[in-house]
Amino acid sequence: MPEVRIENVTKKYGKIVAVDNVSLHVRDKEYFSLIGPSGCGKTTLLRLIAGLGEIFIENKSVTHTPPEDREIGFVFQTYALFPHMNVWNNVIYGPRVKAWDKEKSNRIGDEMLEMVLLRERLDAYPRELSGGMMQRVALARALAAGAKLLLLDEPLGALDAKIRFELRYDVRKLVKDLGLTAIHVTHDQSEAMAISDRIAVMKKGKILQVGTPLELYMKPQHIFVANFIGESNFLEGYVSKVDKKEITIELRGDILVQALDHSRKKGEKVAVAVRPEVLMIEKGKKRKENAIFGKIERRRFEGTDIRYEIRLENEDLVVAVRPALINEWLDVQEKVTVSFPIEKTLVFTYPKKGLKEELALE
Repeated sequence: MPEVRIENVTKKYGKIVAVDNVSLHVRDKEYFSLIGPSGCGKTTLLRLIAGLGEIFIENKSVTHTPPEDREIGFVFQTYALFPHMNVWNNVIYGPRVKAWDKEKSNRIGDEMLEMVLLRERLDAYPRELSGGMMQRVALARALAAGAKLLLLDEPLGALDAKIRFELRYDVRKLVKDLGLTAIHVTHDQSEAMAISDRIAVMKKGKILQVGTPLELYMKPQHIFVANFIGESNFLEGYVSKVDKKEITIELRGDILVQALDHSRKKGEKVAVAVRPEVLMIEKGKKRKENAIFGKIERRRFEGTDIRYEIRLENEDLVVAVRPALINEWLDVQEKVTVSFPIEKTLVFTYPKKGLKEELALE
């Protein structure tokens, strides 16, 4: 099965740089995801792998290899099934185009339909299938053509939430059972986190960070990644003290907080990031480490969680999330103490263009 190497690939549409000098290595048999906001270049990069660009598959340059000879299966968000063909003819279309003998084509068609649990619907036409079924037919068609590398462009984006949730695990299991390499494009971070071995986060044509879901969440190397993967509260300040074990940061309003970071210099402007689920909320004023007083401005019930928006005493607004099963819900206008552990505090160099610009999705 193939590994994929992309070396210094750039793609422009007129003056617009869709992919900006990107290099990437996808390992053999890896389920790899490309995520980022709309227009960041992830689909363009996927299409480059499918047909254009300086691309290596199995350590061989396929830059000048026709797309049909790359042994790649491409699965689209809109399914792209042939509406005038039934399920069976859609699935064995690839083997027929490649002029495989009838016995081999039929055997592969049977195997693929059995694998995606659609053997009993082989006579149905796409219009007679649900969205989930059509996407499984699209997968079977891609695999029947002998794909070693599966490219998935928002394959679950057109499905209802519940079907999308269930099918994403089915797709991963199918890829892993067959020992394929898969590159999955999505803007849904929870989807990518749930099924990927590794993820590349893109913004404005560039790859900001590549890592496992846990690495991206716990150790984001870029301030945009800290906000795009999950969610973060950001507080601005200056490093006022540097010790061997920790640094002290002075926030607006002369509020002091600590963090474990040995790469900062005294006087440096920084952005402090804290995850909403890390913030602890207590009624009244409490004197403790990394504590800031505030008042609840808004409370929202979100099913499993309660989301609190809290206006701190220095006028910064933060979000805290608590499990909804907790018996005591805090009221709007309640005065509270917000605190967070030193080891869960992320520190980033303050962006030259400003925090709002750096976190913008476009």
